[in-house]
Amino acid sequence: EVQLVESGGGLVQAGGSLRLYCAASGFTFDDYAIGWFRQAPGKEREGVSCISSSDGSTYYADSVKGRFTISSDNAKNTVYLQMNSLKPEDTAVYYCAAAHLSDGSSWYRLEEYDYWGQGTQVTVSS
Repeated sequence: EVQLVESGGGLVQAGGSLRLYCAASGFTFDDYAIGWFRQAPGKEREGVSCISSSDGSTYYADSVKGRFTISSDNAKNTVYLQMNSLKPEDTAVYYCAAAHLSDGSSWYRLEEYDYWGQGTQVTVSS
């Protein structure tokens, strides 16, 4: 059974940091790219970042560049999202997802992803 389980969300003040975890199982981790997405109330789900498990290529949305860092531990089938300098507009439910990406330029497209986690809430207070 394929599973993606997010954890690490919570409530933090603006300027603070959180580290999200995405634990994957049930598929060949090295064959997939793992993406982080977020969805705020009343807004569409949007791509935040992505990492290729095969070659380590990383991708970021402009809104998080320089503040968020994605990394992975292939031995643990886990992807991390380190979020620093958090802003109230980062408040959302954060999801991780897995995709076979033939072209990294499409990393932000939801339809590229085969498997999704249940999400973890991140709330940034002002």
